[in-house]
Amino acid sequence: MTAFVPTRTDDSSHTPDEGRPHSPSPPSRPPHNRPASRIPRIPRISRLPRPPRLPRITAADLSASVAVFLIALPLSLGIALATGAPLQAGLVAAAVGGLVAGRLGGSPLQVSGPAAGLTVVTADLIHQYGWRATCAITVLAGLLQVGLGFLRVARSALAVSPAIVHGMLAGIGITIAVAQLHIVLGGSPSSSVVDNLRALPAQLAHPQVAAMSMSALTLSVLLVWPRIPGRVGQLVRTVPAALVAVAAATTTAALASLTLPKVDLPSWRSHALAGLPEGPVLGIIAAVLTTTLVCSVQSLLGAVAVDKLTARRPAQQGRSDLDRELLGQGAANIVSGTLGGLPVAGVAVRSSANVRAGAVSRHSTMLHGVWITVAALLMVPLLELIPLAALAALVMAVGIQMVSLHHIRTVTRHREVLVYAVTTLGVVVLGVLEGVALGIAMAVGVALHRLTRTRITRSVGPDGVHHVRVRGQLTFLAVPRLSRALHLVPPGSEAVIELDGSFMDHAAYESLHDWQSAHTNRGGSVELTGRTGARLAEPHLKDDDGRTAHCHCRPWTPWRNHHCESPETPPPGGHRSGHQLASGISTFQRNTAPLVRGELARLAREGQQPSQLFLTCADSRLVTSMITSSGPGDLFVVRNVGNLVPPPGEESGDDSVAAAIEYAVEVLRVRSITVCGHSGCGAMQALMNTEPGGAQTPLKRWLRHGLPSVERMTTQDRPWTRIAGRAPADATEQLCLTNVVQQLEHLRAHESVSRALQEGVLELHGMYFHVGEAQAYLLTEAATRDEEEGELFDRVAATAP
Repeated sequence: MTAFVPTRTDDSSHTPDEGRPHSPSPPSRPPHNRPASRIPRIPRISRLPRPPRLPRITAADLSASVAVFLIALPLSLGIALATGAPLQAGLVAAAVGGLVAGRLGGSPLQVSGPAAGLTVVTADLIHQYGWRATCAITVLAGLLQVGLGFLRVARSALAVSPAIVHGMLAGIGITIAVAQLHIVLGGSPSSSVVDNLRALPAQLAHPQVAAMSMSALTLSVLLVWPRIPGRVGQLVRTVPAALVAVAAATTTAALASLTLPKVDLPSWRSHALAGLPEGPVLGIIAAVLTTTLVCSVQSLLGAVAVDKLTARRPAQQGRSDLDRELLGQGAANIVSGTLGGLPVAGVAVRSSANVRAGAVSRHSTMLHGVWITVAALLMVPLLELIPLAALAALVMAVGIQMVSLHHIRTVTRHREVLVYAVTTLGVVVLGVLEGVALGIAMAVGVALHRLTRTRITRSVGPDGVHHVRVRGQLTFLAVPRLSRALHLVPPGSEAVIELDGSFMDHAAYESLHDWQSAHTNRGGSVELTGRTGARLAEPHLKDDDGRTAHCHCRPWTPWRNHHCESPETPPPGGHRSGHQLASGISTFQRNTAPLVRGELARLAREGQQPSQLFLTCADSRLVTSMITSSGPGDLFVVRNVGNLVPPPGEESGDDSVAAAIEYAVEVLRVRSITVCGHSGCGAMQALMNTEPGGAQTPLKRWLRHGLPSVERMTTQDRPWTRIAGRAPADATEQLCLTNVVQQLEHLRAHESVSRALQEGVLELHGMYFHVGEAQAYLLTEAATRDEEEGELFDRVAATAP
């Protein structure tokens, strides 16, 4: 007689994978048809080293690199013009950003080069120290970036408030737009935004018609080109709007023979390289810090933005390595400054274009640098036809786009518009470093103001429930008012504490917790909720020793996704099940994903290495990870109706179970296979209640694999399988138990399983889970022989867990 004995929950809390070393590939074992001792050894043959293979460039990377090149070429010249640097400096920075940062950076799809966000900083440095000293400052900033990359502080740079970052970019955008407006009108800007605004009326009174017409044409094309409707629009949008706008202005100016200032690219022989900076030491240090700050923050934010874009792809490359990205940007700035180029940073416009063009690797970024180099060497006569007014209009449009209405709405919604405004005005009036410092100071002041401004009210509902509402953050400063409000709640009454804040310090927590414990001990009830009324914490539970357990949710909530109560009515425009699914996914992403992301990332790198195959029923009440205390990567689970294992050779029309068994044994090299049945199995009930004959539905065709279990149970010469210590509750439970034993026999008949059993590398286990008792039973080998029945059975009694 075969018996099932219960397993204790406190003895099965370990995971099946515990203590097992992880390796990238499963351990190999010799072929089954040849003993290990007979495997011939292959002598080692020394081979000549193979030459390194050239990188394989895909067509997607090639086409994406061309698209990015067509955008980067006019922008690089325009940004160099806006800073007052030699125009070749923009081409040098674009080429170095593509080749050096593209090769060494940690964000493969981010495109680096001269950025509009650095225009104001670079222009100010050129005005104060000259061009060659600015190149030296760029080199020093690159060295500082490399040092920060080795210190692995890249993630900490993202701790800066988004309101400060967006405010800084908006201030830089306003400065660029105001300065380039003078060139658009045919004049020349000054270095100060205030001076440019003062001189603007006079410039508007005496514009140069030729320059203004070419600028207007450029801006018109930039505005209209992305909005061409229909299939024609889809076709023409494959060509970048910036390239079309500059080409249209260049062609028009050439055909009309307009006399305009145009691009002037001197010979590369006279190109100025870096020189030692001269000036106050503190000023140079401040310049290096400012350049490092803007380059680093813009590059890291760009890498995060690229991650968000690539996350939508079916096969993404993983998240960017921000520390490596900082090292790559630093190396690019060292090379660019040494060669007489502008500072380099990750650029959002070119990066998003690279992703949308279908780039799949860093080859696209590097190829765009190659094309820039070729253009700088071979296309000089063509580039010198471009009017400066067209480049100024292009850069002015980029500056206007940096003042994002979306960002303004976001900071307004999060009540940080004051931080945004102060940072923007500080950058426009004082400078980038000073504006950022003002923004940080304002952010700290706003945070302190929020921590000290807490509103606490108390009211009694019509049902007699006392409501204490806390608006704002709970800190030690609000503890006296919180205590007064809580002590006004009568002992033994029902109380609801509504917390509308994202922060509670230790002093406030202790005060609230002590009152809650005292109020509960006096017969009252306390419920903590958020602003929407959702429960934040369950009532305090008691542990095995009768002490209060400090936990905020029931032990089963992790796998229940915190769906303690289902909504009585479906949400508007949707169904209840769909609402629960979306809610569950949202809860997982918010609560569980941060806890398991590291382990899942390891499994994604190394592949799955489960220790056992777990074959069970598809019944929704069986949660395999719960009843086995296992986690991701521990079990290779196969579920079907009735936990059936079709015998080999049967034409079932479905080889999925056999394929899973073969894959688990031959490829994954699992060490054990468990067949788990359960109480109240619908498949076993169907086997007992279905009349022979009738239409052969898919369910009936599948359940015929369970008929041997029915025959085994009804055969008189075989004793029944039972649970140790008691008789089966009914015939259905008896069939559920017998079915586990029968499916194990089917399992042994599979060739791969039989071979592994003979080699001693595989074990088979039977398991039965009683749903109503929440009790798991393991099938054991017989302990003694019953002389009357001639079978072995286990006399161990079942004990409660």
